[in-house]
Amino acid sequence: MPIATATPDDLEELTELFAAYLRFYQVDKSVSAIRAFLAERLRHRDSTVLVGRDEAGAALGFVQLYPFFASLALRPAWLLSDLYVVETARRRGLGAALMNAARAHAEASGACGLQLETGKGNLVGQALYERLGYVRDEVFYTYWLELPRVGA
Repeated sequence: MPIATATPDDLEELTELFAAYLRFYQVDKSVSAIRAFLAERLRHRDSTVLVGRDEAGAALGFVQLYPFFASLALRPAWLLSDLYVVETARRRGLGAALMNAARAHAEASGACGLQLETGKGNLVGQALYERLGYVRDEVFYTYWLELPRVGA
């Protein structure tokens, strides 16, 4: 299954995939909000989105990466923020292929690593990550501070 970096031409298909991804995590957002969010990411190039397609060219999954700096390593790194494969394409290797493409992208950029988070109940995803060499962090906790929306 071919994997390529998303461009603005992929916006409609990517919006559909992202909406399904949000439904998986039970997050309710409008299609217009999703489209606007993705359009901004693609326009500003502040994330890298890799799209996996079938041989006919239909988008079946994506991974979204954001650059950051790993202060303790004094090097750049990537946050693997989002990974999604449509249900009908699961268990056929696309998730692993997207993860490996993300790794190749990170390695090519000189990054020291990839970081990701997943739901505690996402056992299938966790098994994939561990099979690919990712190690669950037992040293650091993740915290989140919800901030009010400016102008809301």
